[in-house]
Amino acid sequence: MDPTELQTRVETLEAALAMATKVNAEAFYWWCTALMVAIHAGFLAYEMGASRAKNALASGIKNLIAFAFLVPAFYFVGWWIYLSFPTGFTPGEAGSDGLPWAPAMGPNLADNASGIFWAAFTLFAATTASIMSGSVIERIRISGFTILALVLGAGVWILGASWGWHPDGWLTTSWGLHDVGAAGCVHTVAGFFTLGVLINLGPRIGRFNPDGSLNHIAGHNMPMSLIGLMLIVMGFFGFLGGCIIYTGDTWLSIYNTPATLSAFAFNTLMGVAGGMIGCYVMTRDPFWMMSGALVGVISSAPALDIYYPPLAFLISFLGGCVIPKLNDVLVTRFKIDDAVGAVAVHGFGGVWGLVAAGIFASGYPNVAGPAVSFLGQVQSMLVFVVLGFVPGYALSLVLKMAGLLRADRASEIAGLDLAEVPIKAYPAEDTMPAFATEAASPAE
Repeated sequence: MDPTELQTRVETLEAALAMATKVNAEAFYWWCTALMVAIHAGFLAYEMGASRAKNALASGIKNLIAFAFLVPAFYFVGWWIYLSFPTGFTPGEAGSDGLPWAPAMGPNLADNASGIFWAAFTLFAATTASIMSGSVIERIRISGFTILALVLGAGVWILGASWGWHPDGWLTTSWGLHDVGAAGCVHTVAGFFTLGVLINLGPRIGRFNPDGSLNHIAGHNMPMSLIGLMLIVMGFFGFLGGCIIYTGDTWLSIYNTPATLSAFAFNTLMGVAGGMIGCYVMTRDPFWMMSGALVGVISSAPALDIYYPPLAFLISFLGGCVIPKLNDVLVTRFKIDDAVGAVAVHGFGGVWGLVAAGIFASGYPNVAGPAVSFLGQVQSMLVFVVLGFVPGYALSLVLKMAGLLRADRASEIAGLDLAEVPIKAYPAEDTMPAFATEAASPAE
């Protein structure tokens, strides 16, 4: 074989290897995104189960609407925000790649990355809306919820991601933020956005007595809720898989620091177990035990890439012990009717995760900006809290004044399925008396 032919074959093989690397990376994120859909199946099931039968479909349809509306909204607005604002409120030139008419935002045969990363971030966006969705069940209007979901999912959280979940984000380059699992921009932002909404939305009718004492409002199907929460845990493996970057010969975090799927596997499972055990020890409540799995993942998410697994377990266990008690304080002392504890699980869980990383990962070097520090993590956490709470409170207040936030009293008493959907979740109930009569009648 002459040298020219040998060189040609070598170049062909190198080109084939490079393409195989691109295709492997593309396939990895494709399946991460597909797995994230399980998160939304889980939210659908656990929110419907946590609702009374008369509100089951209205609670579920909010998740379907948020998912459907956020896909185009994130295409036209969200991805541009992420690429445009890593340095603050001034848009950068990189944002032009996220405009709907940009070559990267279509079937560009030379691009094996833009669409799959956009898809993963779109599913993150839908997750933020679903976090809010559970807290507000049984009294919010679907129209008001849709507006809130669009602003949160296509605007607020992704601005936080641009600041703190981007290799050039100013929270990292200035303060050394390390949050590989997006506990800040997804969970903290969505949790405190939800808190702002709940303050204006108010409690469900009958939740509190005139003297301020609490009444328990049970959902109609606890097994459905538990299955839904387990589906969310399964979907988190896609969510967290989408938080790591495959370059073909190595894995990197969103901050371009070294990372491995092995570390993510160890610490995700240890976090799930730690949170479940912590919540179970403190409550003996199966709903909180499964919510504890989410608490555990969120608690250890900021430093999944570097924690020693027993440390991830301990951090998540502590979160599982504390978070249910913080939810009790929110409900009993401040009269915030969070139907599923999402403010505590996601908002307070995200706060604990970021602070814990400042305690246990302090000194870890970032590629851009200073090393991880307690002060940097706390300052970044406060940014996420404010970024979530202020828009959530302000927008829900405007919707309240416009009469678009809360269903009227008669609709809430009758059930939002009839008022907002309008279909009954369990129409067989209407025929039960007939069957009962037939069964009770003497045989001919």
